[in-house]
Amino acid sequence: MLQIQTIRENASFVIERLHVKNVDATESINTILALDADIRALKKALDTNLMEQNKLSKEIGILFKSGKAAEAAPLKDQIAELKITEKNDQISLSNKEQEILDILVLLPNLPHESVPRGYGANDNEIVHQEGDASNMDESAIPHWDLVKKFDIIDFELGTKITGAGFPVYKGKGARLQRALINFFLDSATASNYLEIQPPYMVNKESAYATGQLPDKDGQMYHATIDDFYLIPTAEVPVTNIYRDVILKESDFPIKNCAYSACFRREAGSYGKDVRGLNRLHQFDKVEIVQIQHPDKSYETLEDMKQYVMGLLRQLGLPFRVLRLCGGDMSFTSALTFDMEVYSKAQQKWLEVSSVSNFEAFQANRMKLRFKDEESGKTRLAHTLNGSALALPRIMAALIENNQTDKGIVIPEVLRKYTGFDIID
Repeated sequence: MLQIQTIRENASFVIERLHVKNVDATESINTILALDADIRALKKALDTNLMEQNKLSKEIGILFKSGKAAEAAPLKDQIAELKITEKNDQISLSNKEQEILDILVLLPNLPHESVPRGYGANDNEIVHQEGDASNMDESAIPHWDLVKKFDIIDFELGTKITGAGFPVYKGKGARLQRALINFFLDSATASNYLEIQPPYMVNKESAYATGQLPDKDGQMYHATIDDFYLIPTAEVPVTNIYRDVILKESDFPIKNCAYSACFRREAGSYGKDVRGLNRLHQFDKVEIVQIQHPDKSYETLEDMKQYVMGLLRQLGLPFRVLRLCGGDMSFTSALTFDMEVYSKAQQKWLEVSSVSNFEAFQANRMKLRFKDEESGKTRLAHTLNGSALALPRIMAALIENNQTDKGIVIPEVLRKYTGFDIID
């Protein structure tokens, strides 16, 4: 959530930066500024009112001590009137503060100065690419046919049990899935990330704190009776570990990783581009989360980006890194890099990771602060997260790119986890 002070001091800058995300916030910002002025005036009036009540109370005390109780009666009437005014001003103050909050929670994070303006995926900037991204011959089989051939993933069975977008992994397919999870977790812990096993459902407060609510309300599965939400990513429960926490500077950096199933309604998703593993309602992912000092968060973002690139190199997948334009960024992000792998059979790039710096946006919503050693004051921390990695499209690319006449060859780095080197 944007900070009032930032809007108050840099209103035109806030409006200009939100234009990069194709958001015209002029009316909202002007309304916030007007409400903020009213709030400050009300607070000043309340302070003045309280001072006047205290002054009158002292005068009444003096009159009573002097045996002039009758003269105190008008002063008591004045205090009574001041208390009525105070109550009305308090109600007005509370209402205006809620009005501001209702607007603030709908405003996205400001994009970093390096974020290009654009409207969608076609406007993203390719900042790095490596590996062989050439296509296979026309005989190459897409993964949705390969998994049926080798009986390792069953989409129809998942549809029978639950619905479309809930595949069933079988045999070597299930073992490959588990191998990827263990490889990603082991890699993260070797890089000093503390492994967390979080709940798969969160309360409304947690979903609000990381920005899923109210922005993505319709995209999450909602357990209505208990008012819990199935997590769209482990980022939500892991980051919320630090909700309402005041850290010490010496605590930085905080590095957590977590495996979880992820649940996304993805309403309206259909067609060939979401076939097979390309887009699911339930999928597995290993997430990395960092809490960092504001002065070091962009250095940390680069480290996290390089870390994910290292995983893709070990898997032997051709990949590219994109700096997302304003129109393709998430509500909460200040700067996001997407990692895509090339599917040689589908002849397309598949997103497998997003690494983002949220700066203080989430921290402000969840009151995640640290005590500045130099000033002694509390400041908002910065939060970052990244997929390391999301499994479905990794699985799709591995299956497609490593297909041979003999079967699907398992990358060397995964063989100690799978216990086999080929799916045949």
